[in-house]
Amino acid sequence: MKEEKEEQKNSLVSVSVTDRVCFIEMQNPERMNCLSTQMCNDMVHALSEGYRKECVAIVIKAQCRHGVWSAGHDIRELPQDGSDPLAYDVPMERMLHMIQEVAIPVIACVEGSVWGGACDLCLSCDMIVAADDATFAITPAKIGIPYNASGIMHFINQLGLNKAREMFFLATPIEANDALNVGLINRVAPREELEKTLEEHFLTPLRRNSVLSISAIKRQFRILSKASAVIPSESFERINAYRTRVYQGADYREGIHAFLEKRQPQFSGKASDLDTTKFDF
Repeated sequence: MKEEKEEQKNSLVSVSVTDRVCFIEMQNPERMNCLSTQMCNDMVHALSEGYRKECVAIVIKAQCRHGVWSAGHDIRELPQDGSDPLAYDVPMERMLHMIQEVAIPVIACVEGSVWGGACDLCLSCDMIVAADDATFAITPAKIGIPYNASGIMHFINQLGLNKAREMFFLATPIEANDALNVGLINRVAPREELEKTLEEHFLTPLRRNSVLSISAIKRQFRILSKASAVIPSESFERINAYRTRVYQGADYREGIHAFLEKRQPQFSGKASDLDTTKFDF
């Protein structure tokens, strides 16, 4: 099989193309492949390369250290000036949009633990294959981050309300087999068989099929998944009001400081702080 490699100076990802499949590997294990501005920008460039080279699929992998596939947001880069940490145009959101919109299948190949925004990265992919010791956790509540509506909708659409609530409210990891049972991932394999499973069950069939057909179908999935969740504009205004109260509040700053200082946060906010005038039914 012919392999092409693209080396970008100082890039946090490596890109290689083998037999019409683009492999993107996060390669910043010292920082647990956190989704920093540079990592997200490098990922966007790599995704564009995979599409430009007319690949039939893109596979996202990671060099792991301490058993971590990706630790999610780079907490050091979260704003503390009252601005939205998950606005539509921040680097991580741009990367997630790119994964969702690029018109060929994107597959996450996961070994190790997946935390926070990296869990959203995986759900933004079209398919996920994971080692049997992989775990997934969405952790904004541990830091005091108000997650955004589009991210929450990923989880609701994929997992249903109850499991999505469990993951967000508890912020504890779920194991690969549990993730498989609730539809978060597509297939689980022993770690030593992960590459073989990826090749046999995902890449070989994709190479046989019509990339033009799959491209059209992926776009339809994207449009139809959005159409199933039409929300009145006033509801989005309420969502933004709730989120603004959080990221402009003391708990958000405390969560960031506690993480950087490697201690347990001491949150002081109350649920009633979101709206002290009435219950919102």
